[in-house]
Amino acid sequence: MKAPKCILLAALSGTFWGPMCLPSLAQENAKCPIMTDGDVDPEETVEFAGKKVGVCCSKCGRLWVKNATYYIKAAPEWLPQFKGMEAALGLDKIELLRQKFCPMKTKNLICPDSPSRDVLGVKVYFFDQKALEKWQLDEAGNIRRALDAGLLPQLVGR
Repeated sequence: MKAPKCILLAALSGTFWGPMCLPSLAQENAKCPIMTDGDVDPEETVEFAGKKVGVCCSKCGRLWVKNATYYIKAAPEWLPQFKGMEAALGLDKIELLRQKFCPMKTKNLICPDSPSRDVLGVKVYFFDQKALEKWQLDEAGNIRRALDAGLLPQLVGR
C-alpha cells in the first residue's frame, strides 16, 4: 500500500504537517441547502448517510433532520457530497412538489412539511409561519409578485 505523499515528505524532512496531510472531514457544501443564499456556519453541521452537511443555523439543522432525502433531491446543486448516491438513498421514490422556493423568503426551500395555505384551490407552501403571516397581509399583491418571479408554478393559469 502506498503512503500518502505528505506523509512521505514529512518523514523525509523530519517534520509533521498535521491536518494538512489528513483528508478533509468537513462538509462539501459552501451554501446552506435550505436557506440557499446563506453561507454555511462551520459550527452547524449535520450528518446523513455518512456525509457531513453544513447548514447556516440550527433551524436549518432541525429541518434537515426531518426531511434530508427531500432536500437532497430538491437541491442537488447545493449538495455535491451526495452525487452518485441517488439510488442508494432512494431518491427515485421522493416526489418533489411543483413549488421549490418560498414565495416570501425566495431563496429558502420548502418541503411537504412546510406550512401551507390553500390559494386559488391549490396548496402554496411557505418556509415558516412568519412567511405565511406576512403573505396574508397582502395576499393578492403577493400572488402577483410570486407569479411574476416564477415561484408558484402550481398557480400558473389559475
